[in-house]
Amino acid sequence: MKHIISALVENKPGVLAHVAGMFAARGFNIDSLVVGRTEDPDLSRMTIVVIGDDRIVEQVRKQLAKIIPVVKVQDFVGQPVVARDLMLIAVSCTPEQRPEILSVIDVFRAKVVDIGQKFIMIEVSGPEDKIEAFINMCKPYGIKSVARTGTIAMPRHDKTDYRTPRNDDDKDS
Repeated sequence: MKHIISALVENKPGVLAHVAGMFAARGFNIDSLVVGRTEDPDLSRMTIVVIGDDRIVEQVRKQLAKIIPVVKVQDFVGQPVVARDLMLIAVSCTPEQRPEILSVIDVFRAKVVDIGQKFIMIEVSGPEDKIEAFINMCKPYGIKSVARTGTIAMPRHDKTDYRTPRNDDDKDS
């Protein structure tokens, strides 16, 4: 089963190597790993996709939580999440094929980011299965190159999560 694990970590040198080393030392394979800053410049969020049974992933989660620069670990399995991948793909394209390829781009709500005499570069974002489907649609034209980010994810939040508790002492006079 695929698990998406979010680890909030201190934003400092060596943390990524420490986390990756923990996975390697225990023989866990990382399917996808994305790291980026958060709204707090002192923290980064690692989104790690691991494939394994619940027992193995629980062990991974516990091991991650033991690493000193790791602030919080969360496994999103069973939770409603928004998960996205980003891909840049360069596809062979003659001028005669452009209308056909542009219609595929439109169906997938993708975006042309560069175009040349014999190629078109496209940006696609969405769930992993959408990315894979787009790659399959492009194969007949000839794929020149692909660059993918891996999965990023956040849990869905109920609108009530964003309300500030009302403090009656703060009433305007």
